[in-house]
Amino acid sequence: MISATMLVTFLPVVGAMIKLSRFITEQMETILTEWDTFARTLGPVATGMTDLALRDHAKQILQAAAKDIESAQSPEQESAKSKGHALDERNSAASEHGRLRHEIGFTMIQMVAEYRALRATVLRLWLRHVTQVTEETTNDMLRFNEAIDQAVAESTARFTEQTARTRDTFLAILGHDLRTPLAAMTMAGEYLDAPNVGTPQTKEVGKRVKRSAAAMSSMVNDLLEYARTQLGSGIPVARHPTDVRDICKAAIDDVGMAYPDCRFELDTSGDLTGSFDSGRLRQALINLLANAVQYRTKEHPVTVSATGEQDEIILQVHNRGPVIPADSLQAIFNPLVQLAADGQHEGRPSTSLGLGLFIAREITEAHDGTIAAESNESSGTIFTIRLPKAPSVH
Repeated sequence: MISATMLVTFLPVVGAMIKLSRFITEQMETILTEWDTFARTLGPVATGMTDLALRDHAKQILQAAAKDIESAQSPEQESAKSKGHALDERNSAASEHGRLRHEIGFTMIQMVAEYRALRATVLRLWLRHVTQVTEETTNDMLRFNEAIDQAVAESTARFTEQTARTRDTFLAILGHDLRTPLAAMTMAGEYLDAPNVGTPQTKEVGKRVKRSAAAMSSMVNDLLEYARTQLGSGIPVARHPTDVRDICKAAIDDVGMAYPDCRFELDTSGDLTGSFDSGRLRQALINLLANAVQYRTKEHPVTVSATGEQDEIILQVHNRGPVIPADSLQAIFNPLVQLAADGQHEGRPSTSLGLGLFIAREITEAHDGTIAAESNESSGTIFTIRLPKAPSVH
């Protein structure tokens, strides 16, 4: 940005000047022509575009800047704008510009470069008409730069939102489309491992195919649930009378198929019946178990305990392994977070998506429950889920 100090140093102090807001309005076509010329240099994506498409919302953005220069602004409003609190990310011309630039294939860098060129063009053309630097000219420049900075922020916010939504939609489609070949893979494993089929060697291949299919199925499910949450639908639950003891056994069987070398122990007590979505709860428990397996020490089992109390059920998954640092305990339920494995232990497989604990948290919260983790040298790592037996009344 050209500072007021630089202008005072280099510009001759004679004659009159033209207001920047008026200049923008009167020289709109000249400015937009330069916008077109620069936009066409931004690679193949701009080559076949019409002038109308290239300009997009440029005129409205400039008109908004001119209006902003002329509008009164209190110190509080100036402070709010400098902190980004004045953004109108959903309805402004700049916001729409960000959305449309994303749709036609511009990159974020290319879009920001447009604003950089626009800022330079307006100031360069206007300064030719400025022959005296006054408080008014300085204020005009400051207000113009504020307006362009705000437009950049609004465009980049919308562009980033669209990028994230496109990514999440792609992940949802990918996860859905992977289910069909995965089902075929599972059936092939079942066939090869069936009695009276093939040889001992083909049975071993069948077992490996089944284990791989189980691991892939878990990842695909996590991928679909993550995409669902990011696209705003959340994780739906369909409650029905359920015995959590059965869910624990089923989850251990599923994870045991993928990790046959791991020993599991189940401890249950009390009344474990309640109103839950058994499929979702099983998925949450599978994710916790898979995490525990990946970070365990081989000489210790992974243990699951389920305790039924009067109004809630407490589920705990426990493993011995590297201690999770206290600061990491605050982040491990965030999506795409993977813990760094200690050099003496097996780390998380490279095929992990870093979504398991996030999905477990989302499913728990959908049941009006809570999930927490603790980790220390003496007791190892424990994940605790607390679930009310009946849904809360909202």
